[in-house]
Amino acid sequence: MNREALVSLVNISKTYGRVYALEDINLEFFAGEIVSLVGDNGAGKSTLTKIISGTEKPDDGGEISLQGEKVLKWSSAKARSWGIETVFQNRALSEQQTIYDNVFLGREITNRFGFVNRKQEIEETEALMRQIGYTSKVWTPLSSVDKLSGGERQGVAIARAILFDSRMVVLDEPTSAMALSETAEVLEFIKRLKESGKSVVFISHNPWDAYAVADRFVILERGKIAIDCPKGDLTVDDFIALLHRFAKKDAKK
Repeated sequence: MNREALVSLVNISKTYGRVYALEDINLEFFAGEIVSLVGDNGAGKSTLTKIISGTEKPDDGGEISLQGEKVLKWSSAKARSWGIETVFQNRALSEQQTIYDNVFLGREITNRFGFVNRKQEIEETEALMRQIGYTSKVWTPLSSVDKLSGGERQGVAIARAILFDSRMVVLDEPTSAMALSETAEVLEFIKRLKESGKSVVFISHNPWDAYAVADRFVILERGKIAIDCPKGDLTVDDFIALLHRFAKKDAKK
């Protein structure tokens, strides 16, 4: 039985002047699936991420559908209202505030008098953190570097992204510049997102991380899809060899 895609991209292109950042992209993303989106610098990963998140609009002729329904006038507001959340590389966390403050940043729970309901925020943050295997106290300030690892900080950003019943979480280089132990934490968070039924798009320059979590690989080359295949079709050596091959082709052009 065919599954219905959560998000479908049909004939998506994006040009800047005479330069094609993306050309005729056709992709589907499904619930409970992790797609590793990879490619060399300039392959189009960032542009595709921005289009999925609604911060960039595709050129005329492209279509975006949500569960089979075509969406007009795509925007970041529509993406978020439907449940697409993006965790960008810098994470945009407030260092001086607590974990629960960061999770609810800009979406605070207030009572009828307009005051923040901190008790409810703490309780909901603790429940949410347990879902992704997070163990630190939620009233810990992020500036307490001796208490929060880089992996746990990324966990805060991921938790914030899934807070409001997100259906798809887009992660832009979530393991960048992390130690091995921190990377392992983040990859475990990501696997738990999948287990909760969410669609996950994992963008990474690290082929080992991309291979470790993926159910499916999408390799971009110069704005086009070069490979779209299940993980089971490739060993890790096959996968890395493909990436090297495409990188060499780009270097010769």
